[in-house]
Amino acid sequence: MVRRAAPFPRPPLGAPRSFLSASVSICADERHRVDRTAPVICENAAVAAAPERCSGRQDDPDPSKWTPHPHRDALLGEVHARPFRPLTTPARILRFAFLANAEEAAAARARVGELCLASGAPGPAPDAKHHRAPMQADGGAMIDFAYEQHGEFITYTIVLPGPAKPFDPPAGALARTLPDFGAPGRHVVSVDLCLLPATGVDVAECFDRASLAVSRVRGDAAVVATDFRADAAGFVRWLVLNSSLDDNAAGAMCVRMLEVETYRTMALLGLPEAMRLSPRTARIERELAEVSSEISRSEGLKTDSNLLDRLTHLAADLEMDVASSAYRFGATRAYNELVPQRLQAAGEESYALYPTITSFLDRRVAPAMRTCRIIEERQAKLSEKLTRATNLLRTRVDVEIEAQNSKLLSAMNERASMQLRLQQTVEGLSVAAISYYVVSLLGYVYKAMKSAGLHVDPDIAMGLSAPLVLLGMWWVVRRIRMSHAEH
Repeated sequence: MVRRAAPFPRPPLGAPRSFLSASVSICADERHRVDRTAPVICENAAVAAAPERCSGRQDDPDPSKWTPHPHRDALLGEVHARPFRPLTTPARILRFAFLANAEEAAAARARVGELCLASGAPGPAPDAKHHRAPMQADGGAMIDFAYEQHGEFITYTIVLPGPAKPFDPPAGALARTLPDFGAPGRHVVSVDLCLLPATGVDVAECFDRASLAVSRVRGDAAVVATDFRADAAGFVRWLVLNSSLDDNAAGAMCVRMLEVETYRTMALLGLPEAMRLSPRTARIERELAEVSSEISRSEGLKTDSNLLDRLTHLAADLEMDVASSAYRFGATRAYNELVPQRLQAAGEESYALYPTITSFLDRRVAPAMRTCRIIEERQAKLSEKLTRATNLLRTRVDVEIEAQNSKLLSAMNERASMQLRLQQTVEGLSVAAISYYVVSLLGYVYKAMKSAGLHVDPDIAMGLSAPLVLLGMWWVVRRIRMSHAEH
């Protein structure tokens, strides 16, 4: 009796080739088993025996021979463009921000290059957006200087040795010892940030308690405090009390707080623009309401045309305001979105009974942002209303013009009919006149014939010729009129 082999489990549907290769095959007569590695060996042998099958295979890729995108290096380096600098506690940081166009930014970069050269440090590249270098201040003290160019502003950030007490000496005195960077544009931001150990410092003694905002960050790792008020030299003070942050974390925390103050101030640049546009927008709204009321009572093309001119001038004024404020309001939204992102990244929590920085900004800055947003919304709605009113009035003007054109065409048709009737009358008179002259000419002929001895009575001949001449003239004029009608 032949012993049957145990059934091998069926491979799952869609199993890979390796699974099928490793399976055990059964001979047709069920007396021999083929080793599970045989298919793989046979396949390798077939490849070795027929190398021409692999002749079309490409060599291993060599990325060094590929043509790189012209901006690839810049794209890869962008995420590392502004790394957090480690800061050893204590430290003092001054930051300045200036609104600057492309020409002013280029001049500032050139000035930074001159100062770096004077300090023996490498200067920025001709198109560099950021540069960091050590420099020498008055008195020989070394400072860490950083230049950054943003979309519409540039910043100078200077790191100095830490003070023994908060904000001592004052930032104004420290600024006078710095190299002469100059003001590359319109000055907007000045920040004085002190990074100190958390022991022995009372935040309430360093700021105005009426506007003091304090937050714990990273749990109890540090405390951040500010009153958002400018000192006598125009610096807004920030205090970071470090309990357990290492140098890298302390540097990142200080940079985030500097960015909060910078972006918070930049966001508020939209408020003066909103205040400037508010009365102008109200005037356009008021005049639009007046014009809309007059549209419902107006009669006549002249009145409607005057109203349409007023609407056109209002629309032009509105578009001018929108064009002048679109960039500013867009930048305000972008800056305002960055502030809570930086505070959220810092892991902000409440501290004692003080309001947090986020809650303080929500109360003081959020209303200004709403004002800017409301002006934008009013402009958008006003533009829609102006468009509807203009279209309505233009339709009325077009209808009135068409009615006038129709009346004008009717009058022209009447005048043409009158001219035709007059022409026909003149043609009839002309037939009679021409016939009279023709008969008169024939009279001379008849008289000449009588004088020649012919028996012709001129009067009788002229009388008999008159009907024939009249009929002939009428026929000629009719033929001429018909030939003109065909053309």
